[in-house]
Amino acid sequence: MKKVQFTETVLRDANQSLIATRMAYDEFAEILKTIDRAGYYSVECWGGATFDSCLRFLNEDPWERLRNIKAAMPNTKLQMLLRGQNLLGYKHYPDDVVKKFVERSIANGIDIIRIFDALNDTRNIKVAVEETVKNGAIASGAISYTTSPVHTLENYVSIVKEMAQMGVSTICIKDMAGVMSPKECYDLVAAIKDAVDLPVVLHTHMTTGLGFMTYLKGIEAGADVIDTAVSAFSGGTSQPSTEAMNHVLTQYGYETGLDTSVVKEVNDFFKPMKQKDLESGLLDPRVMGTDSDALNYKVPGGMLSNLVSQLKQQNAIDRFEEVLEEVPQVREDLGYPPLVTPMSQMVGVQAATNVLLGERYKSIGKEVKAYLRGEYGRAPGKVNEELQKKVLGDEQPITGRFADTLEPIFDKTKEEQKEICRCDEDVLSYIAFPQVAEKFLRDRMAAEENRCDYTIEQID
Repeated sequence: MKKVQFTETVLRDANQSLIATRMAYDEFAEILKTIDRAGYYSVECWGGATFDSCLRFLNEDPWERLRNIKAAMPNTKLQMLLRGQNLLGYKHYPDDVVKKFVERSIANGIDIIRIFDALNDTRNIKVAVEETVKNGAIASGAISYTTSPVHTLENYVSIVKEMAQMGVSTICIKDMAGVMSPKECYDLVAAIKDAVDLPVVLHTHMTTGLGFMTYLKGIEAGADVIDTAVSAFSGGTSQPSTEAMNHVLTQYGYETGLDTSVVKEVNDFFKPMKQKDLESGLLDPRVMGTDSDALNYKVPGGMLSNLVSQLKQQNAIDRFEEVLEEVPQVREDLGYPPLVTPMSQMVGVQAATNVLLGERYKSIGKEVKAYLRGEYGRAPGKVNEELQKKVLGDEQPITGRFADTLEPIFDKTKEEQKEICRCDEDVLSYIAFPQVAEKFLRDRMAAEENRCDYTIEQID
């Protein structure tokens, strides 16, 4: 009997997609032991925007949150999402920081690290993959899926082969905008299975309404694991429903390993939370619907909501459709980058700027300039030469790996911030988000009568 396993996303991507990662640890702590009995392949609970959100909005130490989850769920593999050389931030970090971050993530409880690069530049995931393997965790190499003239089946297979050579244990197809059609999924899974002998994991969103069909065809082609969310936090810009997919696959004779009665307990726990979030306005009903515009614009749900917010702040929400129409043009000018963090933010902001100023590239964001200099890696396609010349002049873009130009900073930062950082984890939080982390760490110091008397090594 063919086995298809499930990764539950309610603790990370589902709540990130629907309620901007505002789910505090105390809100879900009591259901963790139940989730641990459900039979999931893994539970995605960390990485992505959770780290930033914990420090910035929830007044939580993200490392403590991870340790608490691990203590409550010893029988389930914990999974995180890592942006390669970007880690959990929005710029590239030196190799010493990447290695330390990966090592401490695993030491604090992570079992699987899903590692991707926004441009599918494999040079930017190599260090993270190797450090993950070195520390005994599962490295899952993720393709940032999109469609364009340069994103061909052959191109994706080439990327997968490079990942396999690096030592990844699984391949994930990461469809962040929910634009992968059932046929495209079938063809890509089949091609990957022909190219490498590795399990294939599928990740998509229900933004366009294709998710259920896409998963079924991907499984038919040989996919081994799918990302889903318990139904209370599924659909819309989140993942397909765990219960629905389990029901269908079971009828088709697949073994899933899920205990349906336990999964129901989990969903029943999150139903009142969803209702509370709806009543408070944290969960906007608009993100629960289906938006086929993403099929044309390749815009992820999170990017759509950010554009709406940005335009509302500037009293320009009436220009929303114009901005959406500008996104494909900016994306083409930049060489067809997949619209995933941080590229989605760059392209969206630049498109809005072009429309609001009434002139294309009259003002160019600093992140876009850094991208054109080659600081984010190799563009998938050809960049608009006039735009690049406008930014660089006679300067040549970086063709090598940008991280190779960065000096180590971990030990230096550790010494400089020893007043507020009591362990390596604090140093990493500071490096990732200096201003936000400094406020959090100083507030923590002020709230404690004495400095902590443990070391992180004792926790291990």
